[in-house]
Amino acid sequence: MINEIAPHRFDNSYIPDTTPGDHDFIFMYRDKSLLLKNSGDEIELPRKKDLPEITAATELLFLFTLDTIPCFLVSDALPIDRDGFIFKELGFFRTTRRREIAWTGITGFQLKIWYGQNRYCGSCGAGMKRKSDERALQCPDCSMVIYPKISPAIIVAILCNDKILLARNVNFPARWYSLIAGYIDIGESVEEAVAREVKEEVGLNVRNIRYIKSQSWPLSGSMMLGFVAEADATQPVVVDEKEIAEAKWFSRGNLPEHPPNVSISGELIEKFEKGEL
Repeated sequence: MINEIAPHRFDNSYIPDTTPGDHDFIFMYRDKSLLLKNSGDEIELPRKKDLPEITAATELLFLFTLDTIPCFLVSDALPIDRDGFIFKELGFFRTTRRREIAWTGITGFQLKIWYGQNRYCGSCGAGMKRKSDERALQCPDCSMVIYPKISPAIIVAILCNDKILLARNVNFPARWYSLIAGYIDIGESVEEAVAREVKEEVGLNVRNIRYIKSQSWPLSGSMMLGFVAEADATQPVVVDEKEIAEAKWFSRGNLPEHPPNVSISGELIEKFEKGEL
């Protein structure tokens, strides 16, 4: 999966009062694109020394470390338009060999969005301030503290008689299928969320719900919790037609186009194909 970047090391520990050095990595975004050093077919994360546009007045926020090197976010994109640099749309993470750049790129984007959406206190409207001792924002007037938002969601491989149910979302291309997924609602257990989402989206009752593994998915601020469940194929598949355009049972060796194993959905489908579920 995209977060599995060994031998590189990602550490999200917050280091307070960190001053950026010349060799530290810089994350700068323009809309949904990340600034990268571009040298032919190779991409690299820019370092502070590469960007003379960064001055003492530039706001730099500590993000995390990559291979023990601190990484900083430029709050607002600087005007950089010269040879050797490119703003690359974040979708590159699905195909690049540089998974450490892909993973930190989308994780940094999650933090950029969080900082941008929480400039003001949701309780009293005052401007928020960064806490110095942890990754959090605090209101100077009412003292409310907020942390990065993470939304728990389930994703489930539904099996029956050596077949897997794959569904095509209404926003997917014509031959692209994936697993049933959805956010956990207030008051639900994760198992209840699995049963509800499957029933709502494809009309099936499932049993023997079994947890497999999880994956953080920064682009939606989600924590994806992966499951396997069983269904009786005599039940009719009835799609909701709001989120799901169609859903079908597929056997090994005959799977349609589906997500790659950078995502938990792709990995679960791959495990089914190998007979590991």
